[in-house]
Amino acid sequence: MNKNDLITIIADKSDLSRKKADIVLSEIINAITETLKAKDKVTLIGFGTFETAERAARVGRNPKTGEEIKIKATTAAKFRPGKALKSAIAGIATAKVSSKSDKKTNVTAKPKKVIKK
Repeated sequence: MNKNDLITIIADKSDLSRKKADIVLSEIINAITETLKAKDKVTLIGFGTFETAERAARVGRNPKTGEEIKIKATTAAKFRPGKALKSAIAGIATAKVSSKSDKKTNVTAKPKKVIKK
């Protein structure tokens, strides 16, 4: 899936035009990017957390020549998936994450244990 595919899905599911869906997706990406640039984190409960990690300077090797090279310290973006995303990928059935306009409640599909007396 690429950005255009995602824009199409957002437009279809939310009754927005493709142009407005593009603006919404672009603003979400911009907000996440600006937050990470400020070395803060973005947590989307159930989906995951975007954050930054510092990578120390280190010595590596050129795979072609075997020569040692110095690799500078950098800041990298990281993503840790949330519980609901992990479950969805693993095939465990859970209810869809609702938006503010969706009045359904989030309930896992697993039935609760019944205690017999």
